[in-house]
Amino acid sequence: MSPITVVEGRRLSLTNLDKVIYPETGTTKGEVLHYCTTTADVLLAHLHDRPVSFLRFPDGPGGQRFFTKNAPPGTPSWVKTCLVPHSRSAPTRQVLIQDLATLVWAANLVVELHAPQWTCDAPGVADRLVFDLDPGAPATVVECCAAARWLRDRMAADGLDAYAKTSGSKGLHLIVPVEPTPAEHTTAYARTLAVEARTALPDLVVHKMTKALRPGKVFIDFSQNAAAKTTAVAYTLRARATPTVSTPVTWDEVAACTDPNQLAFRFEEIADRRERHGDLLGPLLDPGRARPLPGTARHLA
Repeated sequence: MSPITVVEGRRLSLTNLDKVIYPETGTTKGEVLHYCTTTADVLLAHLHDRPVSFLRFPDGPGGQRFFTKNAPPGTPSWVKTCLVPHSRSAPTRQVLIQDLATLVWAANLVVELHAPQWTCDAPGVADRLVFDLDPGAPATVVECCAAARWLRDRMAADGLDAYAKTSGSKGLHLIVPVEPTPAEHTTAYARTLAVEARTALPDLVVHKMTKALRPGKVFIDFSQNAAAKTTAVAYTLRARATPTVSTPVTWDEVAACTDPNQLAFRFEEIADRRERHGDLLGPLLDPGRARPLPGTARHLA
């Protein structure tokens, strides 16, 4: 019989808590749930009002994995959802993780959490701009850091502040708070910078997804700014061989990175990092930090 727990007045049935989710480290589902609850304050802050997509891996990273945007069957009636329109298909009803009870329910499904760069009250209107820096072997996150520094400085010239986090996989994410802007504008701006980076750093980066171009270089993926795309959220566990986390990092850490292991963080390290640094992505939650995207009316005023 599955144990029943009460979270914020909601009764939840938690299943298979002793099941090993990450065989390489012996990490159990119960430990995954514990991580999510002890990190709930920042997870909830970065998920707030953003329709969530789930990458589910209930049998561990080596088992079946499936990506879903629609609220899964059996979603409790008290879980808040958002109807998300799509230009080429029917709308999807997606989960909003607004409280601890919903986070625990979702964690019990064993999921990576992904979200768009906009909130449910303004679909397709971005308040963040993102670059996903993906290294092609033998390049690593070390090369991603070099590309990230160039992008940070280039955006600073446009009055934008960039914040960094590991992808929790091989690469690095840069996130920029912007004043609400149609996603097609953030996508166009991000593409322009990716092309500029390719011109400035031809031996380091590529801006096209073509696999033949990518070995030994960093692919600057600007496409995740499109309204229909999502990015792994800060602090989510990833479906990797070990329980790695998409972890906020300092620019000093980015500058000092000479070994991929320096920017590989597992879930048991996050509490200590938060104690030392706080939430390094906290500025993303402050509307006062948002800046107009170049080319918008206010930026040109």
